[in-house]
Amino acid sequence: MAVEKINASSSLAEVVDRILDKGVVVDAWVRVSLVGIELLAVEARVVVAGVDTYLKYAEAVGLTAGAQAA
Repeated sequence: MAVEKINASSSLAEVVDRILDKGVVVDAWVRVSLVGIELLAVEARVVVAGVDTYLKYAEAVGLTAGAQAA
């Protein structure tokens, strides 16, 4: 019986194309407090998407309304 090797790895160009086509959103919130006193608060939002994908979703949530009025 022969063993078939399937190459499932993707090239960097394929990964970047997929990310720009579908988009990636990373949202993080970190709060450190001690006895009710907030010592550290970090908020991060990262959105990576192609222009078409971003505009489609930005319009859906109303982020493009301010840009049209200007």
